[in-house]
Amino acid sequence: MAYLMLAGAILSEVLATTAMKYTDGFSRLWPSVGTALGYLLAFALLAQTLKSMSVGTAYAIWSGAGTAVIAAIGMVFLGESAGALKILGVLLVIAGVVVLNLDGAH
Repeated sequence: MAYLMLAGAILSEVLATTAMKYTDGFSRLWPSVGTALGYLLAFALLAQTLKSMSVGTAYAIWSGAGTAVIAAIGMVFLGESAGALKILGVLLVIAGVVVLNLDGAH
């Protein structure tokens, strides 16, 4: 159940960050409301996740997955560059999350 809540937190954070792109500096009402609600839900779900998962593991997965997904959304849907170094950076973030979680497997 913890991983399901964590997945919900990641999805909420990704949607909120994507919505923030359309707030125009928080001058547009509905994207701004979506951003605020998305982050509120993301933090609420992350807090629930922390009841049964270590903070290091949960945060590594939450932040790493969010970073990788947002970078991919930017490259695929928002016209951001998709150069080799950027892709390498995303892969290194994912590798870092994996390595952090390997230590927890002992």
